[in-house]
Amino acid sequence: MKRAGWLALGLAVALWAQETVFRTGVSLVRVDAQVTDGTKGIDQLEKEDFLVKDNGVEQPILYCSQEDQAMDILLLFDSSGSMAPAIRRVAASAHTALQELHQDDRVAVANFNTDGWLIGGFDSDLSEVETTVGRVVDLRYGGGTHILSSVYDAATYFVKSADPHRRHAILIFTDDDGQPSMSERRVVNHLWESDIMLCGLIIETPDSQRHRLAGSPMGTEAMLGVAAKTGGETVNADDPGHAFREMLHRMRMRYSIYYQMPAGRVGTSREVLVQLSARAKARYPTGQVLARKGYLIPKVK
Repeated sequence: MKRAGWLALGLAVALWAQETVFRTGVSLVRVDAQVTDGTKGIDQLEKEDFLVKDNGVEQPILYCSQEDQAMDILLLFDSSGSMAPAIRRVAASAHTALQELHQDDRVAVANFNTDGWLIGGFDSDLSEVETTVGRVVDLRYGGGTHILSSVYDAATYFVKSADPHRRHAILIFTDDDGQPSMSERRVVNHLWESDIMLCGLIIETPDSQRHRLAGSPMGTEAMLGVAAKTGGETVNADDPGHAFREMLHRMRMRYSIYYQMPAGRVGTSREVLVQLSARAKARYPTGQVLARKGYLIPKVK
């Protein structure tokens, strides 16, 4: 789908953003959090194990669970010229990686270079998804790598087609060798208002390695910031198949934390900080929390 097609969805996005408050009710903020000790996940935490601040003010946590919630995931493949060999490795591992998903999950598949195209819409038939991912290897590879504008366009499609009651994520496969295409703030705001997490698997290619060693600027520096601000993570995937499956597993095992939304002007952004509480830190001194850094106050009916 060309960008004109993505952007034709703009009106639907605006209406959706006005009527949705993070899928949980008109006065609640939901934050999905990943907790690790630096190497592996930490499970079975309770709401007393977290501390949440909204614009610097601590908020009472109303509910927290590590629930097995259905997900809508959009797989976004970099089809610029340098990526063909790497994407073949990812596609070959799709069967194993997709086994991490459940029957209720839905997956969409898209690719991008300087523009973006939808290959397959959200589908819960994982065998069909695997077939769709396999089609990625037959794409015509070439062109530039407009990472941020492609993430923005993918989110626009995502909002129109995703189920608002599911956990939302975009998982991008790229070699880290891109060109600036959109401001980080614009992309972050779009993902915040649409409650979408951005994660990335960075697959090094000869071109990206050469540019990195030469000190060339890369568009993925901005992508890393977007991922961090939406609570996502980026991983250097020397073994793309293993990293693909592990990323899907960590998405599923996140905690869902809810608190009451403070009063504020519609459309303004608010900062969110999620940490382990003192009691949790005592048990897990190396514990780390990955969660989104903010949200936009939506219009409430």
